[in-house]
Amino acid sequence: MVTFATRSNADIIDLNYEKWKSDPLSVEENWRAFFEGFELALASAPKSKSSSTAGGYSASNGSKQMHVSSLIYAYRSLGHTQAHLDPLSSGSPPPNPALNIEEFGLTEADLDTRFDSGHFLDGQQIKLRDLIEALRKTYCSSIGYEYIHMQNTEARRWIQSKIEPLQGRIEFSELIKTRILRKVFAAETFERFIHTRYSGQKRFSLEGGETLIPCLDNVLEHCGRLGIKEVVMGMAHRGRLNVLANTLKKSYEFIFEEFGDNYMPNTIGGDGDVKYHLGYEKVIETKEGHYVEIRLASNPSHLEAVNPVVEGKARARQRILGDTKRDKVLPVLVHGDAAFAGQGVVAEVLNFSQLPGYRTGGTLHIVVNNQIGFTTTPEEARSTRYCTDIAKMIEAPIFHVNGDDPLAVVFVTMLAIEYRQTFSSDVVIDMYCYRKHGHNEADEPMFTSPELYDKIAKHPPVSAILSKRFIADGTLSEERIEEIKQEYETSLNNSLERVKIAGEKQVEGRSPFTGSNAIFQPKYSFTPVETAVSHEILDTVVKGLTSLPPNFEPNRKIKRFLDTRRKAFEKNEPIDWSYAEALAFGTLLEQGTPVRLSGQDSERGTFSQRHAVIHDVNTDERHVPLLNIKEGQARFCVYNSLLSEAGVLGFDFGYSLDYPRMLCLWEAQFGDFANGAQVIIDQFIICSESKWGRVSGLVMLLPHGYEGQGPEHSSARLERFLQSCAEDNIQVCNLTSPVQYFHLLRRQMMREFRKPLVIMAPKSMLRLKDAASPWTEFETGSFQEIIDDAQADPAKTKRLILCSGKVYYDLIKKRQELKDASTAIVRVEQLYPLHEDRLKEIAAKYGKIKTLVWCQEESQNMGAYSFIAPRLERAFGKRPVYAGRDESASPAVGVMTLHKKELAQFLADAFAQ
Repeated sequence: MVTFATRSNADIIDLNYEKWKSDPLSVEENWRAFFEGFELALASAPKSKSSSTAGGYSASNGSKQMHVSSLIYAYRSLGHTQAHLDPLSSGSPPPNPALNIEEFGLTEADLDTRFDSGHFLDGQQIKLRDLIEALRKTYCSSIGYEYIHMQNTEARRWIQSKIEPLQGRIEFSELIKTRILRKVFAAETFERFIHTRYSGQKRFSLEGGETLIPCLDNVLEHCGRLGIKEVVMGMAHRGRLNVLANTLKKSYEFIFEEFGDNYMPNTIGGDGDVKYHLGYEKVIETKEGHYVEIRLASNPSHLEAVNPVVEGKARARQRILGDTKRDKVLPVLVHGDAAFAGQGVVAEVLNFSQLPGYRTGGTLHIVVNNQIGFTTTPEEARSTRYCTDIAKMIEAPIFHVNGDDPLAVVFVTMLAIEYRQTFSSDVVIDMYCYRKHGHNEADEPMFTSPELYDKIAKHPPVSAILSKRFIADGTLSEERIEEIKQEYETSLNNSLERVKIAGEKQVEGRSPFTGSNAIFQPKYSFTPVETAVSHEILDTVVKGLTSLPPNFEPNRKIKRFLDTRRKAFEKNEPIDWSYAEALAFGTLLEQGTPVRLSGQDSERGTFSQRHAVIHDVNTDERHVPLLNIKEGQARFCVYNSLLSEAGVLGFDFGYSLDYPRMLCLWEAQFGDFANGAQVIIDQFIICSESKWGRVSGLVMLLPHGYEGQGPEHSSARLERFLQSCAEDNIQVCNLTSPVQYFHLLRRQMMREFRKPLVIMAPKSMLRLKDAASPWTEFETGSFQEIIDDAQADPAKTKRLILCSGKVYYDLIKKRQELKDASTAIVRVEQLYPLHEDRLKEIAAKYGKIKTLVWCQEESQNMGAYSFIAPRLERAFGKRPVYAGRDESASPAVGVMTLHKKELAQFLADAFAQ
């Protein structure tokens, strides 16, 4: 698409126009369409009596008409650069030379000449001077529309049809205008009240950006009008208390209690979190009688980390509501300017916004643009003009707006939601405002931004600006405005008085759990659950897994893969990990439990082991065996994710929060890829139950194992997860057999509580024959946290080796080589929560041992040793001897020869103690 914004492009238009007149086929198709439309406009234009008549229209103006069309395009493209967006500036920014009429071959002599306005004003003939004024009112007011970067012509035309006929006019009823002012007063009064009554306490004030409250109020109101049933929302800490009070209707009393010196949260277990991180849920009745449920996600201080969690929650809610069009649940993300431009997870979330496994029908992004990040200025914080330029990667329209013009903010909010509903795409509102205080209320911003904060100190609040406007246009009297303001001050004072009267007790009539999104569940238990399945169910699942549609031709190796699976069942041959996984998924689906698996290359599997999706070699038609187990089965979804860890893991975590009856799994391509999602692991998965009472049954599959392939992809950093284990917060497993994997996945969905499950998934063990499991073990038994050595004789055992994961098979092989009958090898399959009672049973059984060994393939400062050694000492009364690789900075060596040498050495050490 040609950009008509400079004089040089105007010359190109002339050149191509002459070429087109001589030979239409000599120019490209888009030029032909442009000139055909232009000639049509000329033919339909009214003819003047004389081409020299002032203000007349004639063919002699034809070339200039094209330049006028270029001028209109330039305002659509660049008008936002002239918009008055900054509340702290005295007026519009310096003129943009690219919008000077001389750049388009026009002069002041043309100002009174009439030209065709094209689509801008439905083809009206209008003087150039009036046309420019209309363009400025439309594109250079307190709203800057940025949308020409979008390639979707229909979407661009839709935006133009909504804004251009208005020519900058924003007309609301007196009722709506009064409501907007009320919301501004509610926001400002709340902040001032907290600031004076709880001086010195952190609250991360919204002051300077109070227009966010009427903006969000309008989100709910407009959602009600458009049939949107739920809003799933995420935001950082700034302004959160104000949003909780004035948007989600969390009671003032509850908030004041949280500010109290002796406040103790009414929680059952856990450590809690600061008040400006907490989530909340509420069904709001709009002024027009609609009901909209709003769910504000809990979040940590890590800015933007909550974004993918919100998207996952929204997707889950859409599934629960049967919202296949994705127009009944709206994700809303409130960002800060510095974070939106600076945090990489923003790009990850934008990138998956239109992908099949992650789309939510479009997200409304609201940037509260304080024009500063802590102490960092925009010039220091980004390389782009706008903090929102990252959103152009998905061609989202961006509506920049002056936060001191609440009517304009509400207008673009309505426009944005309608756009999202129409095009199922993301849309961004960039609300320019300021931050009245420092990063928090105890911070002194004058140290680093004296000029800026001198302006802020002198700047009137938005309520004063809006009140003055309403008095001038006759919307409200000064007396009525004062009455409205007083209502909020009275309400706040009354609430505080009730809290004071109650003292340390809870205000009468208020439930401690009102609005809470915490889930209180039974404590962790090692009580076994029934995970075995009948032969008949296995038969049903195997048939579904190994059958193909008629005339479907898979790759010949895949055909052999399916045949091998079928024969293994028919001949009762032991099976491998991927087969056990498919059986776990299939039996859950058969019994009504849905399954979602997402990750990099998860359809095929990193190691070409899964083949959850089979392709026809002739047509590329897809066949998903797990969707063909039986009629009426639960739904199975598997998605190859984008090359993202933080974004996708956050999404799947959010999904698991709001859809607990689904087995939700995230798979890393290799275990150490989880490093890229460390914030999600540390701030959400590890501690969401403790901080916020939010429980998740998410399963993380992290391929782990030392096989001489170098430092990368050997370790899933087992030690990091174990270091984070406390209060039964997560489960960490390092398994040794496919049947254990089968029972573990099924157990995850069959207990009456949910805990995240971290699995050190196999690599070489995927096809290790020694690890294969017999069919009988799928039809009997359950998951075993600790597996005793069935071949050992306790009376003859002098050495007991405990281990976890793949190294077990190395130890078995070494014991066979040594023909050692005095060593027992016990497998710790679940490292946390550690089944200490079972461990004590093992200790009692082998009470006559002389040597206790912990053997691992990881380095001594990694793996499970540091975690499990003191626990083994408690159970056995002696500290285990360590057998494994020496401490190292890198997870693994880079040379196979050295790898084998280390392996041989620590295996020898294990049996030499």
